[in-house]
Amino acid sequence: MEEKPKSTRVKSIDALRGFDMFWITGGDAFFISLFTFLGTPFFLGLAKQLDHPAWTGFHYYDIIFALFLFIVGLSLPFSISKRMERGETKQTLYYHIFRRTILLYLLGMVYNGLFNFDFETLRYTGVLHRIAITYLIASIVVLNVRQKYLIVWAVAITLIYWLVLLLVPVPGFGAYNLTPEGNLSAYLDQMYLPGSFCCYQFGDNEGLLTHIPASVNVLIGSLIGFRLIKKDSDKSKITTFLIAGSALVVVALLWNIIYPINKYLWTGSFVSLTCGISILTFTLFYWIIDVKGYSKWAFPFTVIGMNSITIYVLQGVFDFGIIAKIFIHGFYTEMGSFQFPFYELCVLTVKWLFLYFLYKKQIFLKV
Repeated sequence: MEEKPKSTRVKSIDALRGFDMFWITGGDAFFISLFTFLGTPFFLGLAKQLDHPAWTGFHYYDIIFALFLFIVGLSLPFSISKRMERGETKQTLYYHIFRRTILLYLLGMVYNGLFNFDFETLRYTGVLHRIAITYLIASIVVLNVRQKYLIVWAVAITLIYWLVLLLVPVPGFGAYNLTPEGNLSAYLDQMYLPGSFCCYQFGDNEGLLTHIPASVNVLIGSLIGFRLIKKDSDKSKITTFLIAGSALVVVALLWNIIYPINKYLWTGSFVSLTCGISILTFTLFYWIIDVKGYSKWAFPFTVIGMNSITIYVLQGVFDFGIIAKIFIHGFYTEMGSFQFPFYELCVLTVKWLFLYFLYKKQIFLKV
């Protein structure tokens, strides 16, 4: 670490985290049902954007998880700086990092049905598992590498992963096979990952090998975080962010020609594209909320963002629709084909009100 910059809360980070989690907590289901209800080719096309492509390609919904990893990295310099200012040692920081990694991984296991005790079909990886592992990798790098070399590490990890795919053959398929059945990631999952897979037949969407390139999204987020806490002008920061984000998008589109954008394999072109979009999206939020001071509109997202892990885990183990139906069961079935978007909106509202209650009580899940 080069320095111990002063840590201040950036409101746009919480708002962006909440905006991202909005889609995961039911915004996707509501808008899919609404667009399907509207039924025109334009709206059906929008509904398609709220699901992942079958294999290669990119839809709007592909940015959601990648953006969350970016935000994990974005918050990392603030967390580390705050702890260093309190005089915590590197050993203490490592303890916090490993503790958080273990807790996130355990929460992921609970989300996947750990207490069903069906270990044969249990999924041993997933969203929270990936957050835990990529956070661990990025944190160790950040703690041991000078800030100016973080970009070198990010590029190196991305290129090494590409070289591994290029050079390591899969039995029966050869090297650089990026098909669902013949890719190296799927092969390693079949060989070494127990339990069930998601979300394609031959491997896991958050498989063993793809944790490595996914950690780059966290590292790029941490680079932006370190830039944020420097004492440069907002104009300078925003200019840097716009250039970096745009450059990454251009690199991704060019790289896509020989190295397809693919979320399942978390290819380098996917990393570049999602990091670029994440930077540009954060820049917009930062400019509106922290620079221009227009923050009231983002309050609903901030409420979600302050307890993002809480709602993600709870909605996996508890059906919020039960509460919604208590209030709407007498009439929503009479709404015809509009009952589906209305129901999803009500479930989303129940979740938000629960988070608002926690927000008012200042109850936040810290892991």
